[in-house]
Formats: sequence, C-alpha cells, structure tokens
Amino acid sequence: MLFNPVSKNKSYFLSYLAVWILIIAVHTLVLNFFYGVSGTESLTDSLVFNLIFMVAGYSLWYVIRFNLKEKPSFFDLLFNHLLIALVVISLWLLLGYFSMRGFYGGDEAYMDFLRNSLAWRAVIGLFYYLLFVMFYYLILYYDDLQEKLKTESKLQNLVTKAELETLKSQINPHFLFNSLNSISSLTITSPEKAQEMVIKLSDFLRYSLSHDKNEKTSLQKEFENLKRYLEIEKVRFGKRLNFVYSIPESCYSQQIPNMILQPLIENSIKHGVYNSSDEVQVEISCKEENDYLVIEISNDYDPEVKKPKGEGIGLKNIKKRLQLIYHRTDLLETVADKMVFKAVLRLPKN
Repeated sequence: MLFNPVSKNKSYFLSYLAVWILIIAVHTLVLNFFYGVSGTESLTDSLVFNLIFMVAGYSLWYVIRFNLKEKPSFFDLLFNHLLIALVVISLWLLLGYFSMRGFYGGDEAYMDFLRNSLAWRAVIGLFYYLLFVMFYYLILYYDDLQEKLKTESKLQNLVTKAELETLKSQINPHFLFNSLNSISSLTITSPEKAQEMVIKLSDFLRYSLSHDKNEKTSLQKEFENLKRYLEIEKVRFGKRLNFVYSIPESCYSQQIPNMILQPLIENSIKHGVYNSSDEVQVEISCKEENDYLVIEISNDYDPEVKKPKGEGIGLKNIKKRLQLIYHRTDLLETVADKMVFKAVLRLPKN
C-alpha cells in the first residue's frame, strides 16, 4: 500500500484532524491553568509542538512501510524503531524549541519553562510515537488480512468454477457410445433418421459443453436440451420409454443450474428402462412453491431387478453441484415408493 491510510479516506483524514484539534485544545488548557503560561503563549506552544508532530506522525507511515519491505528480524526491527523514535523526537523538540524561541525569545519566564519542560515533552513525544506505530501496524495487519481473504476468495471461486465445470462435463460415456452405435445402425436402415440423430446429438453436446459464468439457464432452455436427449434415447429404447411432462408456462422463465435435469432423467432411464421389457413412464413436473421452484422427476421401476453398473454423473454429483451453487445440502430429495422412484429438486428462486 503506497497511500497513507490517513489521507486515502476522507473520514479517516477528518478524524485525524479532529483528534489533533482536541489534543491542541487540551494542551493549551493544561499550560494555561496548571503552569500559569499566558493564553497566547499556551496556544502558540500547543499549535507549534502538536502541528510539528502531526506532520511527523503522518510521515512515519512511509518509514514503517519501507522498514517492513526489508523484512528485518525482531531485534533489528526494535533497534530501528528506537533509532527512528530518537531521531523523530529529537527533531521535534529542536524544531519546536527554536520556533518558540523565535516567537517568545525575549520572555525569560516562558523560555525557562520551555527549557525545563523538554524532558516531559520527550516522554510525550515517545508516547505519541508509540501510538502512531501501533495504529499503523494495526492498519497494516487489517489490510494484509483483507488481502489474504480476497485472495482466498478468488482461489475458492476458481476451485468452485473448476469443480462445477468438471461435474457438468461428466457426460456418461456409455450414453455417447450407445448413441453412436444407434447412429451407425441407422445409417444402414434409415439414413435420414441417422442424419437427424447426428444433428440432435451435436446440439445436445454443444449445449452440454457451453459455459455460463453464473452456471444458470432458464428452465425453457434446459427443457429443450432435455428433449434432445430423450429423442436420442427414444431411438435406442423405442416404445419402452414413454416420457410425459407437466410444466406450467410460468415455470419456463425461472433460472435453474444448467445441465441439472439431464443426469436425473438419465438416472430414471438407467434404473427404470434398462432392464424392463415393458413400457416405462418417465414423468417430469414443475410447480412454484413460495420462494422455491419444485421440479419432480419420477419413473416406474422394479426394486427386485438388479441395478445396472456404473455411476455416471450420479445423484452424488448433482448434490455436490447444488451445494457449490446454493451452499445448501437439502435441495435434492430422492424417494423410492413401492414401484415408483422420485427425485425432487427444490431450487431457490433468488
């Protein structure tokens, strides 16, 4: 920090002046009432000595900053401060003494008082010096702490961003592999459908790999991408996959984490359709409930059927993404009720 903390902030600067005005007033009153110095001489004495130290104290900031750049040991730092204090206080007393002698050199009574008061003025000067040093070190400590917190926050944001990107980009390789196999088969049986599927897969991947700094998108866009995914999966599973949805128009404009629904639908297909020879219904519904957007995805499933291998992105990764974005762990709930499996998302609107 190159700028003096006293002058870089208007309120600090005004407070600094107010403190010195108070010191000058007290100094004047003490000299006048307790030591019998005349009002004019008391005010002049107070102004001269305190204004000189006010300027010296302001300049001490740059001395301390330069001293810290050298990174001295504790004993070197202590020695440096003692030396600086000796120089500052000596110069302060000399400047104050000769300035007052210039004003009131002919007043022997005042000059005797001035000479006799140099010792306790030196003690006051040391006290002032210590106060300035303590104040500046507190400022430095506070600024360093704030800088560390900012740096840690930036690093944490970068880590969070990287985690979100990693979680979002973990598209199930089996889905890509199976989609390409389906396209390969269609090139022989139905070239037009193969071309259509390639376009849909391309659009799906482009959306999946896109990045938004807020990790959010509208439910409308997310749902459009979800339909691309389902159309691709429909080619593989045919009549076994039946997708229905109930989404009010008011929900479409709500912001949700991008690529948050596809893993849930993928989970429904994996555990509902894979090992079933009958038609399996995958349903998605949405409603607004107070300050939340509630999205429910359900599918038929047989709890007796052996679960397919492979985790894919998985529910754990979805929960991790929600935690990183919303800083909460209670936004995804899964319920297995007899022959129906449900995943319920409760996303804060704000």
